[in-house]
Amino acid sequence: MVTNPVKFKVSPIGATVFMPNTYSQITIHAVFAVKHRENFITKDWRDHLHQYISGIITNKGAKSLAVGGWKDHVHILFGMPVTTCISDFMSAVKANSSKWINEQHFLKGKFQWQEGYAAFSYARSQRDIVINYIINQEEHHRTRSFKEEYLKMLSDFDVTYENKYLFEFYD
Repeated sequence: MVTNPVKFKVSPIGATVFMPNTYSQITIHAVFAVKHRENFITKDWRDHLHQYISGIITNKGAKSLAVGGWKDHVHILFGMPVTTCISDFMSAVKANSSKWINEQHFLKGKFQWQEGYAAFSYARSQRDIVINYIINQEEHHRTRSFKEEYLKMLSDFDVTYENKYLFEFYD
């Protein structure tokens, strides 16, 4: 990701000098979950949701690399912009997508995401593996529950957690 250069004028001779840019390559894989079993994401609107979330990611200045998921959760992979923090970014993705779901009336009641998310960083060389993992969620969840998947991710990244602060799982 690149931010635009900041330029300023040196007044005595009127010369324009450019400040250095900020460069980064931060790839984030984030996961978040639906709140309540009645809010399951069904196949008839799942792809529309994923496309919408991809648009949110892009509109927030990030590079959307993959969006996928299953009935009770969503995975996103994106190039993190240097202009925002992960918690603000994830709040925007979740707030905007839940608002859109409610406006579309996909569900009888009010749709909500659970509090929190998990976020993991990956090297650029690992992107294709993670993208394939995300786009093949339906196949993946034929043999593994979201809870099993989530706990494995936390374990693989040596994330210390307390069970009482995990998502509510609906296996």
